[in-house]
Amino acid sequence: MSQEKTRYSDAELDEFRILINEKLKEAQEDYDMLKNSLSNSDNHGTDDTARTFNMMEDGSETLSREEVAQLSARQEKFIQNLQSALMRIQNKTYGICRVTGKLIQKERLRLVPHATLSIDAKNAQK
Repeated sequence: MSQEKTRYSDAELDEFRILINEKLKEAQEDYDMLKNSLSNSDNHGTDDTARTFNMMEDGSETLSREEVAQLSARQEKFIQNLQSALMRIQNKTYGICRVTGKLIQKERLRLVPHATLSIDAKNAQK
């Protein structure tokens, strides 16, 4: 009688750790770029010298800043989720569905490395 696996092996966890660290590095670079674009958009250098300001352009700029702020917030949450996934790897609880208690498929974790729900649990939520 074969026993069902209850957790991923240390070698498998190392594989996921590498994947998550790569995604974390990319996500942090994207987040830094978004934050920099937000903080530099008040800097009216020579790009604005010939421009006549009107309400349409100002409204467009405000909308763009709001979109960048939303993207920045989403990216920050993504980074936190990846960091939580690294903690679960350290605790050797990574890849275990928080609803069913069963292992989340490797394919899902490769696509969504911060997942805490199996496909079945995620679909049942809807």
